[in-house]
Amino acid sequence: MDDFYKEYILDHYRNPRNFGRLESPDVTAQDNNPLCGDEIRIDLALNDGVVSDVRFTGKGCAISQASASMLTESIKGKRLEDVAKLPPQAVLDNVGIGISPTRMRCAMLGLKVLKSAALGEIAGWPDEE
Repeated sequence: MDDFYKEYILDHYRNPRNFGRLESPDVTAQDNNPLCGDEIRIDLALNDGVVSDVRFTGKGCAISQASASMLTESIKGKRLEDVAKLPPQAVLDNVGIGISPTRMRCAMLGLKVLKSAALGEIAGWPDEE
C-alpha cells in the first residue's frame, strides 16, 4: 500500500471529517455490515434538493470509517439526485488504493447508507431512526 494513501486513510479514521449528528436533519439513514459489525449513520441537510450539510456517526474498521468521512466531504453542494447515482468507483477513487474483496463491504457501507438516504428522500420514504 502506498504510504501516502495509508496515511490519508488513517488521518480520516483518526480525525473524521463531518463526524457527529445534525440537530435537525432532513434525511437520516443507517445500516451495518453484519459480517464485521461496522456501523454507519448519515444525516443530511438539504436546501432545494442540494446537500447543504452532512454528518456521519459510526464505528468500525479504518476503511469503513475513513471512506465514510471522505464521502461526506465529496457530496456537499451536490444535488440529491446526483448523490443517489454515485457509483462505487467514486468511493474507490476517494480511498485511492485497491480494496480486497473481503474489505469491499467495509469500504462501500457509507455509500450504501448515503444512497439509502438519498433514494428514500427522493421517493418520499419516512426517515429511519
